[in-house]
Amino acid sequence: MARPSTDGRTIVASNRRARRDFEILDTLEAGLVLAGSEVKSLREGRVQLADAYARPRDGELWLHGVHISPWAQASGRWQPEPDRHRKLLMHRREIDRLAARVEQDRLTVVPLSIYFKDGRAKVEVALARRKRQHDKRATLARRDADREAERAMARRGRG
Repeated sequence: MARPSTDGRTIVASNRRARRDFEILDTLEAGLVLAGSEVKSLREGRVQLADAYARPRDGELWLHGVHISPWAQASGRWQPEPDRHRKLLMHRREIDRLAARVEQDRLTVVPLSIYFKDGRAKVEVALARRKRQHDKRATLARRDADREAERAMARRGRG
């Protein structure tokens, strides 16, 4: 289900896997072109972002791999395809800049979260580089070391 946050957003879904598998370099906000029943499904939190990515094509940015389940009350004729490609709305210069970085630096555009902001569906997309296995291990080791340091400080403060 959707959960409100402090900055006026109502977060519908977040892609935790993207933060684990990718090194986030830059984040941007994009609008999302949806059909009416898809918006209602989003409000119910019926969306999956696990294997989603965005790809520039013909001067536009398209979101692939997002599954929005059909709204239960919609008739069969008006339900859009759950796994269809969805257009992202961004300024032309932002799309061109993203496309150039993706092409030059071999980066990926991944969605981090879908949320509602002032009643409109938005996607937070990130320009990211895939982590290698040793990078993931280093991240885990650093997190464990930080946690152990916090525990040691807490024990010292108590005793």
